[in-house]
Order: sequence, then structure tokens, then C-alpha cells
Amino acid sequence: MVQEDFSRDIVTLTEFVIRNQKDFPYAKGDLTRLLGDIAVAAKIVTREVRKAGLVNILGEFGTTNIQGESQKKLDVYANEQFIAAMKHGGVVAGVASEENDNVVVFEDRDCAESNYVVCIDPLDGSSNIDVNVSIGTIFSVYRTITQKGPCTMQDFLQPGTEQVAAGYIIYGSSTMLVYTTGHGVNGFTLDPSIGVFCLSHPDLKTPEKGQIYSVNEGNFNYFSKDIQEYIHYCQGTANDFGKSYSCRYIGSLVADFHRNLIKGGIYMYPSTEADPKGKLRLLYECNPLAFIVEQAGGKASTGFERIMEIKPEKLHQRVPYFVGSIRMVEKAEELLRHSLSK
Repeated sequence: MVQEDFSRDIVTLTEFVIRNQKDFPYAKGDLTRLLGDIAVAAKIVTREVRKAGLVNILGEFGTTNIQGESQKKLDVYANEQFIAAMKHGGVVAGVASEENDNVVVFEDRDCAESNYVVCIDPLDGSSNIDVNVSIGTIFSVYRTITQKGPCTMQDFLQPGTEQVAAGYIIYGSSTMLVYTTGHGVNGFTLDPSIGVFCLSHPDLKTPEKGQIYSVNEGNFNYFSKDIQEYIHYCQGTANDFGKSYSCRYIGSLVADFHRNLIKGGIYMYPSTEADPKGKLRLLYECNPLAFIVEQAGGKASTGFERIMEIKPEKLHQRVPYFVGSIRMVEKAEELLRHSLSK
């Protein structure tokens, strides 16, 4: 039996970006280089994630980030790798990271004259590192608005509608990079045998409705009555499928989002008594995934307003978050608004 050669059908991340540079007209070649830099850092982090149980890289680093959360060793490592990759790439003027108190401004000449800044959560779901559960990276790219000199805080405090690219990397049974430039969503899986991201999920579309809801039900008693009502709706039979939805909550936003993007579902992190403004970060988590889900046909909301239309007021701003299949998010919004009108 003759084995057919499928190698001619493989499209790499670099090839795909070059073919579609027309979708990123501001500076030809910059997106290719930027995504290439992110991909290199992702491969390095993948290597460390894969051998984390074999070396002294698991556990606490001994410090906390700006959020007051204990930093894991791999958190710090990933943060350093992504910042270094973008600094050496020369197409990014600065980086805002969830792990850093303030923005990191690249002041050398090449970087200072660059057209883009990046917001990044270098290692989402870090509480799951020590138990071998999928974790990820989330990133967002904005065009600078500062006219001369190094980038400033205002370059980062832009609404999500101004994003020119966004993506995430999931480190699971395989490593995947998913991104959008506002012209659809495409996913690339890392082939470890050749060290290259290959197109595996072209033109991703999320179902209009799904049978999965993702929420930390341990907080149920701290949710508002309308959120509790929506959870009961998901658990009941008076929904689009006439049977209870499945609750799937990993605790890694990227992992929960990725599953729901492909299968259909809703991810929720509403406000609670302890976190009245929500817990997820607008710039590092909510905006990039909102851009992706909208390009895939879904929706992202605070429950009352479109996530990407919020004008950020501070770097580490938090918001309530509902993201996923459009009909499921709209149903949650309907219950929230109905409760507000009473």
C-alpha cells in the first residue's frame, strides 16, 4: 500500500500570516514578525511546561503580582520570555503584563519608533500549574496613538474596538495558537517534531448556542439573584435544548474559553459580594477573547454592555464577564436586564 504524502497541504503560521498581510495594512511584515516572536516564546514556555515536573520550576516564586496573587515560578518565567521576545523583535514599543505593576516601555530607537503595544497575560490559569491542568497565554495588540517618543500609558488604555490583533495560546495535550486580526479566527497546532505551528483550525466559527455553561458554582450563594436564575435556567429544561446543560469549569480561562469556542457554550465570571466589579482583567483577558469570539460569531458582555466598547480607566481594571455562544450570552443579558428593570 502506497502511503500518500500530505506534506504539501501543511500551512505554517508564518506562511499563513504572509499570505494574509493585506488584513494588517499598517506596516507590512510587522504582524509576521510580532506573531513570530510570540510563537517563539510560546515554544519556549511549552518546553518548560512539558518538563515542569522534572525540574525545580513548579510552586511559588515567593512574591505576589499587582493583583495580590501569589506568583508561580512558571508565571515569572513566562512573563520574562514573552517580554524578552517582543523586545528583541523590535516591532513593539512596550508591553503591559498582568504580572507587572506598570507598563514596560522599550526605549531603544527601533522599539520606540514601533507602531504597536501589546497587552498580555503570560500564563493564565497558573493555579493549575502544579496539578497538570491546561494553562495558557492571552495577548492583545494595539496601534500606538502617541505621536513621538516612547509609548505612554494612553497607548494601552484603549477600548477593545481598537485592537488590531488578539490571540491566545493553550498548553494542553497539544499546544495551540489561535488569533484574529479582525478577519476571522484561525488556529494553529504546534508540531513538536519540527517545532512549527501548522494551520489546524481554519476559519473557526463558534455555534450560536451550546449545552455547556462554565462558572465557579462554589460562588453560587454570593451571586446576585439574576445570575442564580440564569444558572437554574441552564440546569433546567426550559432552554434551547429542552434538557439540562453540562457544567464544565476548569478554572483556566483559556481552557474553558477554547472548549466553548469549539463546542458552543458560555463562560461566566460575574460580580460577587467579594468582587463587585468582577475579577477578570479587561485589558489582558476580556478584550482579547472578546475580539476573538466576536470574529467567530459569538458575543462578549458585562451583562449590560459590550466588552470591547468599554474605555479602560486603569491598567489592571476588572469587569464582570460573559463570553461565548451568542444566544447564550444574550439570554444571560436578558435575565440581568429584566431583573434591573424590576
